[in-house]
Amino acid sequence: MKRHIWFALAVIVSSCSLLGTVAAQCEVCCEPSYTLQCQTVYEEKQVTAYKLESETVYEERQVVRKIPVWDTEQREHRYTVTRPVNETSVREERYMVSRPVYETQMRDASYNQVRNVVETSQREEHFTVQRQVWETAEREERYTVMRPVTETVEQERRVTVMRPVTRMETRFADQGCFVNQVSTVPGQLVRRGLTWMPATQVMNPVTGQIQVQRPGLVWANIQTPPQQVVTQAWKPNVVAQQVAVTSMCPEEVIERVPVQVCRQVPQEMVRKVPVQVCRTVQEEQVRMVPVTTCRQVVERVEKQVPVQVCKYVQEERVRQIPVTVCRYVQEEKVVPYQVRVCRMVEKQETVQIPRTVCKKVPVTYTVRVPRTIMLKVPCGGTIVEPVASTPIPAEPLAEVATPADSNEPADDLQLVAAIND
Repeated sequence: MKRHIWFALAVIVSSCSLLGTVAAQCEVCCEPSYTLQCQTVYEEKQVTAYKLESETVYEERQVVRKIPVWDTEQREHRYTVTRPVNETSVREERYMVSRPVYETQMRDASYNQVRNVVETSQREEHFTVQRQVWETAEREERYTVMRPVTETVEQERRVTVMRPVTRMETRFADQGCFVNQVSTVPGQLVRRGLTWMPATQVMNPVTGQIQVQRPGLVWANIQTPPQQVVTQAWKPNVVAQQVAVTSMCPEEVIERVPVQVCRQVPQEMVRKVPVQVCRTVQEEQVRMVPVTTCRQVVERVEKQVPVQVCKYVQEERVRQIPVTVCRYVQEEKVVPYQVRVCRMVEKQETVQIPRTVCKKVPVTYTVRVPRTIMLKVPCGGTIVEPVASTPIPAEPLAEVATPADSNEPADDLQLVAAIND
């Protein structure tokens, strides 16, 4: 923007100086007056410029760096350990033991036994019976009988004849067998009486403690012991079989058959019929009835039961007990081990270091340079074209490159120098 301003000022200054000079000349001379007008023309010009290009250049340089080198060294590790040493000794130990001593004592287990005594006696029994007495009497009986009269007559009769037809049927036959089966038959209740009950443990319903019930006689149902009975049971085995079955199929046949026709002719007859008449007569009889009486007899059964009683007797005994005493002994041990040691070794290498280099590259392009020329114009306002034979060219002013039309900007100092000229 600053450069454009400087260029405009230079053009105005140059135009004003030229106009002043032309006006002075017109006043001096007596010839027709002309005015000079400025006109800008553009000329094409080849310009060579330089542009900067970056390029990467690799330089070789010697570099010294350190690399790790691993070595294996053999070292020893010394340490102290405590080793247990066991020593066994024997010591005496006295202790008390309780030794059981068994003694046999007799205990009185006598009990009362109730025995049933059965006695049979005869007694008279009077009873009344009803005895039947039969008497025979005769009476007349008139009755009508039908006397048969037989006649022979031929009749057509449809007779159904059974023809045998045989067909196969599937029937299931049981080809099983008898197998032995063991079953337990419970004992039968013989009677209720006194029986011996051994000593048992029962729970007291009041306190909930277990008590020992003494043996003795109790009333209970006496049963015979159960028996193992072997019975034969049928084990079925149903098998399907094909059986030829002959069945009689009915077939109707017409035949003439002589038929004996019997018709009944009523006839009255009289006969003597004996009649049995029964009457009942009461009669008293006496019979002897056997009576069985059962009475109970209590008997005392003496019984002595041997009982073993165990008593404990204290005894002193001596036993040898091995005692193991452990003591610790310190020992020094050496354990070899390998250690990897790292040491740094200098190594010289050649490396390539990149570097950016700028260089100028010539570039040629065309620019349009503005140039101002002067045209002679009469003062009357009519433009007088210059004669071809005697052209009056106007002297061009100093050419100043316009920064806007040039690709390369002009320096401010060069612009000032052009204005001064």
